[in-house]
Amino acid sequence: MKTMWFVLFFVLPFIGLAYVLWHVWCLLPLSAGWRWTVVGLCIAAFLTLFLNFSHAIDGFPLNLASACYEVGNSSIFILLYLVVAFLLLDLGRLLHIVPRSWLFSNWITATVMFAVMATLFIGGNIRYNYKVRRTIELTTDKHLERPVKVVMMSDLHIGYHNRRKELARWVDMINAEHADLILIAGDIIDGSMRPLIEENMASELRRLNAPVYACLGNHEYFSGEPQAQKFFADAGITLLRDSMACVGQLCIIGRDDRSRLHRRSVAELMRRADRSKYTILLDHQPYHLDRAERAGVDFQLSGHTHHGQLWPISWITDGIYECAYGPWQRGNTKYYVSSGLGIWGGKFRIGTCSEYVVATIKGRK
Repeated sequence: MKTMWFVLFFVLPFIGLAYVLWHVWCLLPLSAGWRWTVVGLCIAAFLTLFLNFSHAIDGFPLNLASACYEVGNSSIFILLYLVVAFLLLDLGRLLHIVPRSWLFSNWITATVMFAVMATLFIGGNIRYNYKVRRTIELTTDKHLERPVKVVMMSDLHIGYHNRRKELARWVDMINAEHADLILIAGDIIDGSMRPLIEENMASELRRLNAPVYACLGNHEYFSGEPQAQKFFADAGITLLRDSMACVGQLCIIGRDDRSRLHRRSVAELMRRADRSKYTILLDHQPYHLDRAERAGVDFQLSGHTHHGQLWPISWITDGIYECAYGPWQRGNTKYYVSSGLGIWGGKFRIGTCSEYVVATIKGRK
């Protein structure tokens, strides 16, 4: 497994970078000095990604650290689309559809490619910043005094790229719903606690105008799980770690993330739950959905997948997970896998969306 991840996230990106830079070198009708400048800037942007992973940017001034995060983490997505574009051009050349001259010292091809990529990623950024409001209705035969309005979300990824100003916009948007309850299915934190502490983002989350319950995601483990717990407490968020809380006629169960090897099973958690109440399971990663069905969970909220963030990665997540995005049902158990309110890495949505869910739960009186 470790070998597979090493190949996917280290070997293949460097192969892709070499492939793209060779094409860029051939394509640009510039002197060698200018081409080395372009290639050097591309390499520097890509290597910034590894500064982010190593947490070296935690020692930089906050604005510089944010810029490094944006440049480095955006470069991997831009690289993906450049690889696809050059592969298509190379395939066209092999099939004698694309003339060889298009790929060598050609200002027209270079300009068109730049314009297409710029349009694609500017549009992707606009798409990311627009938050889609999803509505779902959940019905149950269990007793509820009245319909319950719940705002559900996941994957905020607040940090260097989603900073306090952006978080404040999200809080205002959620508060406008005047919900009875707010549920967050993990990955509130992106990867470093430093920007959250330095910008006092906990005080922003305390403005939420309904009780907030959350479970841990894998990124809380990346950032440091003890520090994440303290942040949730400071933010007024009730963290459920293999535990539950009764809120009116609802039983909210928070399962620890699968990053913790010895977390409790869904069956164990349900044995301790009040089954007379409508049960909602928060489980960050949507693996083994059949276990919630067998245990008798009424509804499960998950996230983690981001629905791939951009196409064609969304096809990969669709292949990995039984449900990678949206509503799902197995037997009497209903599910919703959110693509996330925030995002990891570059702030682009291409073929996917950023969203929050407004659920109305109706039962018998």
